[in-house]
Amino acid sequence: METGFTKWIIVITVVMCCLLELIDTSIVNVALTQMMGNLSATQQEVSWVVASYAIANVIVIPMTGFLAEQFGRKNYYLASVILFTIASMACGQSTNIWELVAFRFIQGVGGGALMATSQAILVDTFPPEELALGQALFGMGVIIGPTIGPTLGGWIVDNYDWPWIFYVNVPVGILASIFTILFIRDPERIKNAIPRPLRQIDWAGIALLIIGIGALQLVLEQGEREEWFETPYIVIGTVLAIVGLVGFVVREMTATHPIVDLRVLTKSRNLSIGAFLSFVLGFGLFASVFVFPIFCQRILGFSAEQTGLILLPGAIVSGLMMPVMGKMIQRGISQKFILPVGFLVFFIFSYWMSVRLTPTAGEGDFFWPLMLRGFGLSMLFLPITTMSLAGLSGKDAGQAAGLTGMIRQLGGSFGVALVGTYLERAIFQNRNALLPHISLYNPETATRLNAFIANFRAKGADLVQAQQMAYAALEGTLIKQTSIITYAEIFLMIGGFFLICVPLVLFIKRAKPGEKVDLNAAH
Repeated sequence: METGFTKWIIVITVVMCCLLELIDTSIVNVALTQMMGNLSATQQEVSWVVASYAIANVIVIPMTGFLAEQFGRKNYYLASVILFTIASMACGQSTNIWELVAFRFIQGVGGGALMATSQAILVDTFPPEELALGQALFGMGVIIGPTIGPTLGGWIVDNYDWPWIFYVNVPVGILASIFTILFIRDPERIKNAIPRPLRQIDWAGIALLIIGIGALQLVLEQGEREEWFETPYIVIGTVLAIVGLVGFVVREMTATHPIVDLRVLTKSRNLSIGAFLSFVLGFGLFASVFVFPIFCQRILGFSAEQTGLILLPGAIVSGLMMPVMGKMIQRGISQKFILPVGFLVFFIFSYWMSVRLTPTAGEGDFFWPLMLRGFGLSMLFLPITTMSLAGLSGKDAGQAAGLTGMIRQLGGSFGVALVGTYLERAIFQNRNALLPHISLYNPETATRLNAFIANFRAKGADLVQAQQMAYAALEGTLIKQTSIITYAEIFLMIGGFFLICVPLVLFIKRAKPGEKVDLNAAH
C-alpha cells in the first residue's frame, strides 16, 4: 500500500487515464460532420470512427487480467498508455477516413486496458479499510467521462479543428507515462507470477472472444445505420456473434487455463446478479447520454457545447457523491439498501425528463432532473461493483472485475443501439398515429395553416408559394411534436427498465459480518 504524496499521485494518474479512455468514447460524436467534410467521407464511412474504437475496447477489456499477469501489470499499463498516446497523435494526423479508422482501433486497444487496470491499481493503492474510497474515485471517472466528452468535444470543434480532440490526449498521456514509470509498482503477487508458457495460452478462447464480442459490437454499432438485417454484412456479423459467443462460453467453461474464467459466475450469486445490474447501469448511463443531446440539438437547436454544459453539473454531483457512497459502505450500510433507492431515483429522473421535454424547454428545465440523475448513478455504480466482488479473492476477483467491465460496456452499446433504432422508427409511427387528427376541416388546424400563410405572404411570397411553405411548416410542426412524444417514450422506457430491476435486489446475499471485498487481483 502506498501513502502520502505517492498515493495521491497514483490516484491522479489512474483517474486521469480512466477519464481519457472514457471521454474518447463520446468526444468524437460532435466532430463527425467536420470529419466528413475534411476527409471527404460519407456518413456511413465516418460512423466507423466510433465503431472501431468501441469494438477494440470491448475485446480487450475482458483480457486485461490475463495480459497483466503475462507481462506484468505496470509494463502492460505503461505500454497501453503509450499506445493510446501515439495512436491519438496518429488520429489527428490522418489524411483519409480509413487511416483514421485504423488508428482509432489501435487507440481502442490501448484504451481498453486503462479502465480495468486503473481499477486494479487503485485497489492496491488503498488499504482494505479505504477500499470503497478507491472504488469511488474510479467510479468518478466512469460516470463523468462519457458525460463531459461531448462538452469538451463541442468546445474544441467550435474553437479549433477536429484533430485537436485527439491532440489534447498527447500531453496528458506523456505525463501519465512519466508518473507510471516513477510511481506505479507491481504488487508482490504479480512480481512473483510466472508467465504461462505459449502452449498453455488459451489461443482458441482468444480467437472466439475476438470473433464473438467483436462481431456483436459491430452489429450493435452499425446495425441501425444499415437497416439491421437488410444488409448482408450485418446478417453475417450476427451469425458470427452467435457462433463466436456460444463457442467462447463452452470453451471458457471447460478449458484448463481459460483466457476469461467464466466459471467464477457459478461461485457467487452476487456476481451473477451484479453482472446483470452492470448491464442495466451501462444501458441507462450511455442511452440517456446518447438521447438527451440529440433532443437538445435537433429539437431545441442547442449547440454541442451548450448541450454538454447542461449535462456537466449532474456529472459533477455524481462524482462528488462517489466518495460519500464509499464512506457509507465502509460504515456498514448494505448495498442491498442503497441499490433499490438508486434504481428508484433513476426511474424518477426518467419520468421527470419525459414530462419536461417540450418545444419551449430551456436549459433551466433540465437542471434539477439531471442533478437527480447524477445522484442516482452515484448510488448504483459503487454498490454494484462492491456487491459483485464481495467474497471473491485473488484471480476470481480479477476475472469478475473484467467481466463486469465488459458487460457494462456491452450494456451501453445495447442501450445506444436500441434507443437509436426506436427513435428513428417510432417518430414515423407516432406521426402516422397523429395524422388522422390533422384535417383542413379541423378549426384549429385551419387556423394554424392560415397563420402560416399570412406570415409567409407578409414576407413577400405569393399565394401559391405561401401555401406550399405553410404545408411544409405544418409538416415540420407535426414531426417536431411526434419527435417530442418519441423522446418522452424513450425516457419512460429507460426508467421502466430500471424499475423492474428493483426486485432483483431481494436475491442479493448479504455480506457476513467482517467480510470485505477483495479486489487485490482486480486487473
